[in-house]
Amino acid sequence: MPTTMNDAELAQLTAAKVVDARGAACPGPLLEAKKSMAAVKVGEVLELWSSDSQTKNDMAAWATKVGHEFLGSVAAEGYDRVFVRRGK
Repeated sequence: MPTTMNDAELAQLTAAKVVDARGAACPGPLLEAKKSMAAVKVGEVLELWSSDSQTKNDMAAWATKVGHEFLGSVAAEGYDRVFVRRGK
């Protein structure tokens, strides 16, 4: 069962890669995450910045579907920071 982290835990994470997809509309941020995941090693974290409010839900569903671990999201100034740990 996937467990999401709380805001404090997420704020302490160091991502292997940060993808800035602010300003992109759905499905842009998810497509950027999919492309960028190849640069992240198994067990490392990808952080996606998105101003599209639907992205965190899309990322959670995608991560579960393809075998990654959705860690959660934290609100920043006008965007969400979404965290996914590569599972395979």
